[in-house]
Amino acid sequence: MLTALKGNILEALSLDTLGVHPDSYLVLEDGRVEGIYSILPESMKEAAVTDFGDALILQSFADMHLHGPQYEYTGTGMDRPLLQWLDTYAFPTEARYADTAYARRMYRVLARDLIRNGTTRVAMFSSLHTDSTLILMDELDKAGVTGYVGKVNMDRNAPPFLCETTEESEKETLRWLEGCRQFTRVKPILTPRFAPSCTDRLLAFLGKLKAERDLPVQSHLSENTNEIALVAQLFPDCGQYWEVYDKYGLFDSRTLMAHCVHSDIRERAAMRLRGVHPVHCASSNNSLMSGISPVAHMLQEGQTVCLGSDVAGGTTLSMLRTMANSISASKDRGSMMQDASQVISIEQAYFMATGASRSFFGQGIGFAEGELLHAVVLDDTDLPMFSGLTLRDRLLRAVYRLDDRHIKAVYSEGVRLL
Repeated sequence: MLTALKGNILEALSLDTLGVHPDSYLVLEDGRVEGIYSILPESMKEAAVTDFGDALILQSFADMHLHGPQYEYTGTGMDRPLLQWLDTYAFPTEARYADTAYARRMYRVLARDLIRNGTTRVAMFSSLHTDSTLILMDELDKAGVTGYVGKVNMDRNAPPFLCETTEESEKETLRWLEGCRQFTRVKPILTPRFAPSCTDRLLAFLGKLKAERDLPVQSHLSENTNEIALVAQLFPDCGQYWEVYDKYGLFDSRTLMAHCVHSDIRERAAMRLRGVHPVHCASSNNSLMSGISPVAHMLQEGQTVCLGSDVAGGTTLSMLRTMANSISASKDRGSMMQDASQVISIEQAYFMATGASRSFFGQGIGFAEGELLHAVVLDDTDLPMFSGLTLRDRLLRAVYRLDDRHIKAVYSEGVRLL
């Protein structure tokens, strides 16, 4: 069936290039992108058109780092640094997800709110609980969210009520992977919580599993100076944090590493050479007093940087606000360094929130022809439309001023969900 969305279409064509199509048609054939046209060709005149008027039609967002069981207490404990915050808030809350009925109730809300915020792709941490992780995947799958979810592995440096033995972690990871076969939209991703929470034996097991089953990996890297010091103490044979993951085969082009706040030029070079994707989490970096990530350096060095809300260290599920936080953090860094080149643009922020994750989802650039539609429609018409306001201006303003109340439609895999 031939259909079309009509409005002001904006697509992220590259890190620095915004595709702008005012008052145009995004044409679909059975939910797959056929093309963008300023005027419908004669051969497409029969398309059923959904006219969104003067609204903005964007690619929907990819949140490449968030913690599912933490969503319920977003905004809590923001006066604590990372390791204190984990012990006081994160770990006790995650322990509740041993209760599968509780997990079902909370994860259904999370899945709904992701769609309401225009996020249709994710890379997400669950807890260490196998059954609740499968429930999270099920709720996302049913809601229309696509992407990756990982059962967390942690067999040390965690409270007794939230720590596995190495044998349990290995066994439960295999059981979880068997359970993942039932899902169509959501896939498994190996998830050592971070290097200090895993023994060498467990990391070796995960590396072997990754190689045998060609699985992606997500974890944390150089988020906090105390964390880095702990890694050096636990892994004295590794000169830098990243070398721990690399030692066990967990550091390549199928790897997402969240934060990278204190990654120096050597660590950044290692990520670039191996194709690792850093995930910038500006809100939580600020909230947990971790620092400001050198995102502009990473981009200038040729790294592919994604964005993550990092709920609940991050204070919002909105990727619009996550983009705004990223731009603002880059300005803070530029101010401190007296270096304007540290500031990222709206083009860069939009690309990091959409197209930067394309290799993980097998997608092309922008609204790529032949791909199932992932899109979000933003209605900013309640804001002043002053003279000379461009569509780029409106995109930047949307990032700073709009929220879920302005989202009028969300499409995932060619299906309208909102």
